[in-house]
Amino acid sequence: MNREIISLKNLSKSYNIAGKPFYALKEINLSFGEGEFTGIVGPSGSGKTTLLNIIGSLDSPSGGEAIVLEKNISSLNHSESARLRNYNIGFIFQVFNLLPVYTVYENVEFALLLQNFSQDERKKLVLQALKWVGLENHKDKKPDKLSGGESQRVAIARAIVKKPKILLADEPTANLDAENAHSILKTMKKINKELGTTFIFSTHDEKVMKYLNRTIILKDGNIEKETKK
Repeated sequence: MNREIISLKNLSKSYNIAGKPFYALKEINLSFGEGEFTGIVGPSGSGKTTLLNIIGSLDSPSGGEAIVLEKNISSLNHSESARLRNYNIGFIFQVFNLLPVYTVYENVEFALLLQNFSQDERKKLVLQALKWVGLENHKDKKPDKLSGGESQRVAIARAIVKKPKILLADEPTANLDAENAHSILKTMKKINKELGTTFIFSTHDEKVMKYLNRTIILKDGNIEKETKK
């Protein structure tokens, strides 16, 4: 494995439901290296989205520890978590979450506004990201003029424009037909190779699984099986 950038040790996550603890994750031990293309696979309710949220510092573990880029997620305050996400982690969701009043260019640029880039630097990065996903000629369109596949490409461009070390994709092909899903996955694979970004998917889509180099199967909050190509 390449240099380790994520380490999960005895990681647990529980919620209080009707006065009793419900464990979404149970003593998970995993590590991820630079440049991986990995999937967390399992049915709805298996804990895979919870796991991604903790890695992305959107949530904290109830027990154990999650070390991401040498940061202990449990010890980060709100601003430290936000900084980790803003500079180092990209997110792609099954819902595109594009801002309808902004153009494609502006939606992608939005991810850079919290960083100290000049306008010229932002323009260079945005156009580069749109070129990666084949949408440089769509930069002035609004989201309502895009197809589902094009909207997901914008979401990918927004996630990669800051060249994050980690990209977390939660069911990114759920709302796409087979042709668009394969096209999106090929784009992600290309970006993974060119940038060395670590991709971690949450999925139960067999189309996604064919592209993965490593598959981790979750069931009821436990790691059931792991395979590598």
